[in-house]
Amino acid sequence: MIVAGCDVGSLSAEAVILNDDKIVASEIIQVRPRPEQSAREVMDMALTSIQLTYDDIDYTVSTGYGRESISFADHNISEISCHGKGAHFLAPGIRTIIDIGGQDCKVIRLDENGALEDFVMNDKCAAGTGRSLELMSKYLGVHFSELAALAEKAGQTITITNQCGIFSELEIMHYLMEDKDPADIAAGINEAMARRVKMLVGRVGIKPEMTISGGVCKNSGVVKNLEAMLGLRFIPLSEDPQIVGALGAAVFAADRFKRLQKKKERSDPH
Repeated sequence: MIVAGCDVGSLSAEAVILNDDKIVASEIIQVRPRPEQSAREVMDMALTSIQLTYDDIDYTVSTGYGRESISFADHNISEISCHGKGAHFLAPGIRTIIDIGGQDCKVIRLDENGALEDFVMNDKCAAGTGRSLELMSKYLGVHFSELAALAEKAGQTITITNQCGIFSELEIMHYLMEDKDPADIAAGINEAMARRVKMLVGRVGIKPEMTISGGVCKNSGVVKNLEAMLGLRFIPLSEDPQIVGALGAAVFAADRFKRLQKKKERSDPH
């Protein structure tokens, strides 16, 4: 049984292919102008890496903001459910997942079976998202992937006081005009991001077995600040945390295909 999951978000797209519950391929790209284009490109890369074609895939589930625009998907499921399913697949003991995406931040709580128990989502403000981190990094003249390394050079942390993403950018511009050290500002950006996420976690409540997924979790500065604020250590995942949504979609694809096969067997016993 070969199944696939495709996650098309606002900043990146991911594809995961499973063969009998084993990850055999995964790819990540920056999004293209259209969701279908992003999905096709990332899935083509995953298939090519293991010398398969779309005809070899038994079932595909799409997720993310562009999930309804992916023509080759057999079904689509919300990214909240897929992130929960993907994290539970990698580490069944996990009960809370923080997913910091490009346009939103989600905190998801699972029961012991990995089923969705509760969640909270911040999607009305850019603050606390990957997009916000990307924009603020540009003011410092670095790519957002370099922000953690820049912050490690800080002599002190300059506190970013504004909760609004736009006003935070203006605050950063003000510090730069005052000739403040970009490294100190970078440390402040990471701390502010963690502070906003902590507020979101407080709204859903913590079950200590916690992990973090999404592209922003590759910023060690945000992760370290958040761990300190929450007073715990995140459970590390055995795969790239950025593919968790696509992985969850692939696991759902496997479940749905198995159910379809059983239904077919019952209706046609011969």
